Amino acid sequence: MVDENGNVTTPDPAANGADNQPQIGIISQYVKDLSVENPNAPDVYQWESQPQIDVQFNIGSSPVSDEVHEVELKINVVAKADQGVAFQVELLYCGLIGMRNVNDEQAHPFLFAEAPRILFPFARAIISDAVRDAGFQPLLLEPIDFTALYIQQREQQAASAAEQPVGNA
Repeated sequence: MVDENGNVTTPDPAANGADNQPQIGIISQYVKDLSVENPNAPDVYQWESQPQIDVQFNIGSSPVSDEVHEVELKINVVAKADQGVAFQVELLYCGLIGMRNVNDEQAHPFLFAEAPRILFPFARAIISDAVRDAGFQPLLLEPIDFTALYIQQREQQAASAAEQPVGNA
């Protein structure tokens, strides 16, 4: 807050020490599941064609308690060449998010856009290391605009809800 003299002040604490200010924070991050497959080793190292890389990702969130949510960033990477699968990496990377005094209208975008944005660089490094450790060049995933994807998905959900007939005709 700014007073009439332009000085920044802190709000008065709530009665009886009540905590009513919105707070969000990352409590911890962790690998929940990691699978690395190199099914055609050692032959794969002799293949001359470049594999096609397919990257799929999914975001999930579930409450752990009233003030803690687990955000899951699931990334599946498959590299296929004419001869077969070169490698496959599946990662389920999670973060525990603490939220207090945050309404659903603000919590949802944080859990499905901002938290994945925060978690992604760590998941990206794990995938890069896993691919390198499987004997391939490190795979550097492109940055993802989670906010734009969130907005796009919400617009698609709104459009499909508008197309749904209501009642029986």
